[in-house]
Amino acid sequence: MQRGTEVRAVVLLSGGLDSATTLAWARARNYACYALTIDYGQRHRQEIKAASLVAERLGAHAHRIVPLDLSWIGGSALTDNTIPVPTKHQEGIIPVTYVPARNTLFLSLALGWAEVLDAHDLVIGVNAVDYSGYPDCRPEFVAAYERLANLATREGVEGRLFRIHTPLISMTKAQIIRTGIDLGVDYTPTLSCYAPLPTGRSCGHCDACRLRRQGFAEAGIEDPASLATPP
Repeated sequence: MQRGTEVRAVVLLSGGLDSATTLAWARARNYACYALTIDYGQRHRQEIKAASLVAERLGAHAHRIVPLDLSWIGGSALTDNTIPVPTKHQEGIIPVTYVPARNTLFLSLALGWAEVLDAHDLVIGVNAVDYSGYPDCRPEFVAAYERLANLATREGVEGRLFRIHTPLISMTKAQIIRTGIDLGVDYTPTLSCYAPLPTGRSCGHCDACRLRRQGFAEAGIEDPASLATPP
C-alpha cells in the first residue's frame, strides 16, 4: 500500500526513447515509478536489456520484467520471424509490425499491478502523431480503456478511480526528444529498432529506425545511440 505521501504510478517501459521519456516525465512529477517491461516474445528482445538500464538510470522505484509470450498468436513481424520487418511504411495501412491487442494486454497487466500497489496512475508512451498507424496508440483507445479500468476493478467500483496518462500522445518525435533532453534523459541505452543486429545495434532501415532518425534530425540533436547502418 502507499507509504506516507508517496504517490505511485505504474509506467510501461519498453526500452525505447518514447518510454524512456515517459518515465522521466513521471519522475519529474514526483511519482514513485514502478516500471513494467513485458517480454512478449518480440524479435527485438534486446530492448529488454535497454529497459533495465533506463529504469536504473532514471530512478525507477522498482522494475519488473514479466513474461507474456505472444509468439503463439503470430500475425506480426515483431513476434513471427517468418514475417519480414518492412523497411517502408505505406500511409493509411496498418503495418505488419502491429502486434494484435498488445497495448490492451500490456495495460491490463499494468492495471492489475497498480491495483495491488494502491497506485491509481498508469503511464504509457503511446503517440498518435509520429507513429506507424497502430490502432491501440490513439486517444480513443486510451479513453475507452480508462473507462474499462474503472468499471472492471474493485478500486474503480469503490470510487478510487484510475487515470491513464499519455504525455507524448500529441507530440512529434522531435518534440518527444527535446522534452526528454530537457528532463535529463540520456538516450544512449535506448533501442527503437524492430530488427536489431545480433550485436544489439540498430538495423538503420526499419520504420522505427526511420522515425527515430527523422526525429533527432528535426530536433537538431545527434542521436547518442548511433545506428549500425547509415541512412
